[in-house]
Amino acid sequence: MTDNQRDVMSAGFSLAIVLCALFVTQRFILPLLWAAILCIATWPLYARVRTALGGHTIVAAALVTLIVAIVFIAPLALGVTSAARQAPALAQLVASANTEGLAAPEWLHRIPFAGDAIYNWWLATLGQPHGLAHLLQDGSVGRMQTASEVLKRVGSGVMHRLVDMLFAFLCLFFFYKDGAALQRQTDAIGAHLIGTRRWTLFSLKVPVAVRATVNGLVLVGLAEGVLLGIGYQVAGLPSAVLWAAATGILAIIPFGAPLAFGAAAALLAYQGATIAAIAILAWGAVILFIADHFVRPAMIGNATQLPFVAVLLGILGGVETLGLIGLFVGPVVMTLFVTLWHEARALRDSSVGV
Repeated sequence: MTDNQRDVMSAGFSLAIVLCALFVTQRFILPLLWAAILCIATWPLYARVRTALGGHTIVAAALVTLIVAIVFIAPLALGVTSAARQAPALAQLVASANTEGLAAPEWLHRIPFAGDAIYNWWLATLGQPHGLAHLLQDGSVGRMQTASEVLKRVGSGVMHRLVDMLFAFLCLFFFYKDGAALQRQTDAIGAHLIGTRRWTLFSLKVPVAVRATVNGLVLVGLAEGVLLGIGYQVAGLPSAVLWAAATGILAIIPFGAPLAFGAAAALLAYQGATIAAIAILAWGAVILFIADHFVRPAMIGNATQLPFVAVLLGILGGVETLGLIGLFVGPVVMTLFVTLWHEARALRDSSVGV
């Protein structure tokens, strides 16, 4: 057997092991990615805590993991608790609207061009008894899901996500504890595969992109939720805290915030509070304009040295292909792509100069 054949066999053997490992652990790849993103984003905090504790790695890892878990779980628990309190009233409202029909608001007539058509559609569908059931009916099965089926599906999904969350925080603890050794091993493998210079160039971009994306998406989105929540409370929107939590979550995704405060304004308008609805729309538009045109581009684009279009394509493309975690993976991929682009251009310029 020649050396080339032996190299091919060795590479195939290594690839087979990697693929088998991915196949065995595929159920936990998503929690592992979440843990890695959280670890990279909060590593400076962990480093400061470890220094303050005199270098006690395990204690610092446990403490920071607990802090991160509280930061993520507390808003989620608040939203779930608020939703549970509002669930009976919402169920009663939906049942009443389905049984008796939902009256069409008169302000629909004032919508330019399409107002009369929307009003007539409302009367023919939602305004009729059991119209809501017919509107939500699943044509493939010919009936709506029963409450028990919905609860069973929701309960199964919640348990699935809970297991993923617990596993992600467990992995986060070990990433903190063994992060330095893992980074040394990864750097050694990367330098062996693509060279020390290239690996250093690309590996330094990843933590910067992750931290910038977390700050620009999560922190700005949560800030939008808080500011709009204050507006909801002032406007007298029912369940303002729950609406604020939903807005904060949706605001993490580009163009998600308008869906939230637009729905809130529509609810206020339906209840007859037209001025409050207009005020929410105006307040939301101001916050969205400042966040999307000044804050986020500055936090993400300046840190990663990416044009805003590349940031937007990375975020939207990541969400489209990978779901929620694509919010953070997409900008990292675009950062590495732009780095590769600049590297290739530099090589071309150097070759032309020679």
